[in-house]
Amino acid sequence: MLIAAYEEEENLGDVLKEVPTMAGDLEVSTLVMVDGGSDGTDQVAIDAGVFTCVLPVNLGQGAALRLGYELALAHGARFVVTLDADGQNDPSELSTIIEPLVADEADFVIGSRRLGVDRTTDRFRQAGVRVYARILNAITHQEITDSSNGFRAFRAELLRDIVPYLRQDQYQTAEVVIAAAHRGWRIVQRPTIWHPRASGQSKKSGNFIFGLQYARVIGTTWLRVTFRRDPRN
Repeated sequence: MLIAAYEEEENLGDVLKEVPTMAGDLEVSTLVMVDGGSDGTDQVAIDAGVFTCVLPVNLGQGAALRLGYELALAHGARFVVTLDADGQNDPSELSTIIEPLVADEADFVIGSRRLGVDRTTDRFRQAGVRVYARILNAITHQEITDSSNGFRAFRAELLRDIVPYLRQDQYQTAEVVIAAAHRGWRIVQRPTIWHPRASGQSKKSGNFIFGLQYARVIGTTWLRVTFRRDPRN
């Protein structure tokens, strides 16, 4: 389990308590990437006894996850599951998210609040989820319903392949989908529960700015992976 956390001292402990130690026959190890900040998020992770990497400054969720992918792969992870630190995802659904990878039915699994249950009330954000899913589907030829959900599972081979394509320090969920689809990996969804944030305020910008930035990431990533030379060469 890979969690990027920025000033989530109030929420991270409860999230870590709910992460199972086993997913089917697989042992679960947790790595928290503390993305800078000035609160006690790092100490919460350390006290929970999980692997903890503390970045000296805030680099952004995308940058923290890229480093987390590299660390997980370097230590022999077969599958990597990402989870938000704010309590909006339910760690108990880990087995559901990872099952298609274990069954060799997919290389990349995305949790979907639209196929599952969305317990939030922000209608503007809910509409944005639908709109951007349609845009992503049009350019990737996928059938994704929730492109911005942070609850995701990856086969290690996929991550090794797509990490060189990743550039975004924020709003990176769309970038991962576009890169994986461009490289021809199998992408599926699984229904999940989407909870209101446990406490505090989102570190993302307001709805309007978030929407603009998310659209920018979709456009720039699509152009980059479609028309530029393979970054691994």
